[in-house]
Amino acid sequence: MHVRKRVRTVIQVVGADRGAIVGKSPDDLQLVVKGSPPSAPLSNFVEVIGIADSEKSIQAEIWTNFGEVFDTHSYNQLCQLANGEYQHLFL
Repeated sequence: MHVRKRVRTVIQVVGADRGAIVGKSPDDLQLVVKGSPPSAPLSNFVEVIGIADSEKSIQAEIWTNFGEVFDTHSYNQLCQLANGEYQHLFL
């Protein structure tokens, strides 16, 4: 992750712990998302945009419900392309 930089990812919500949401990233890592989630209940998959506090923590500014089903494998592949040799196509 990019510590102290703006990041965007989709997590699968696993639970809550001490005022934060615990989720699984598309590459199967556990992430802790801090901040105020929307007043509506979170769906199974949530996009978060915010600042990376650490390698495993995000201070979320924007939360978007992505529904109950989401293809994390395809999303992870797209992220690898967008941050790899085809980065110029995504700017």
